[in-house]
Amino acid sequence: MICRFSPKVTLSFLSACLLTGSVALTSLSPAALADAADVVTSADSAAAVAPVTALYDALKVAQKTGKTAQQRATMIAPAVDHAFDLEAILRRSVGVRYNSLSPSDRTRLLGSFRQFTIAHYAASFKPQAQAAFTVSPQTRPNPTGGVIVDTTIGGTDGAEAVPIDYIMTNGASGWRITDVLLNAHISQVAAQRSDFGGALSQGGANGLADHLDDKTAHFLHD
Repeated sequence: MICRFSPKVTLSFLSACLLTGSVALTSLSPAALADAADVVTSADSAAAVAPVTALYDALKVAQKTGKTAQQRATMIAPAVDHAFDLEAILRRSVGVRYNSLSPSDRTRLLGSFRQFTIAHYAASFKPQAQAAFTVSPQTRPNPTGGVIVDTTIGGTDGAEAVPIDYIMTNGASGWRITDVLLNAHISQVAAQRSDFGGALSQGGANGLADHLDDKTAHFLHD
């Protein structure tokens, strides 16, 4: 049986089974958008799109050939490391309390968050999902900095394609994903912030790491 890649399933994937939240994108005037577009060259645009394309290519291969979640996780891991600035996403998801965490707490949290991210991709893109991916070759300016790469994910059996936007930021390691938006406004960072904050309040950094490790184990359990 072919599983339809529905908007509900995609939302669950993006917000990592956490509470959803929305981010209001600041409106720019046409003139401001034109100025921002001028800053991003065609070479920059291509460089920003490349990590997303590589991520989707890895998901296609894993979805086709990975028989178990663990096998798919192994295939996907290098692309996740290359495409995402996981530390930036974790820092924003935790919020201001991240600055007060010890170096060892940050290291453990980042490791748990990385495994959690990889495992959720592995669990979401099983062979029977038959998800189809499209990536726009042109970026658009992000009102708060960086650029946005527009993509869609949908089933090959005619299921509705869901818009998935990636906010890309150019740093020392090149263009990396620093947030994921569903339908242009539902932010993965905002969705995770409430859940992460609750786990931190109850158990501190170790409690949040344990929380992520439990989710990872669930995702990798076939």
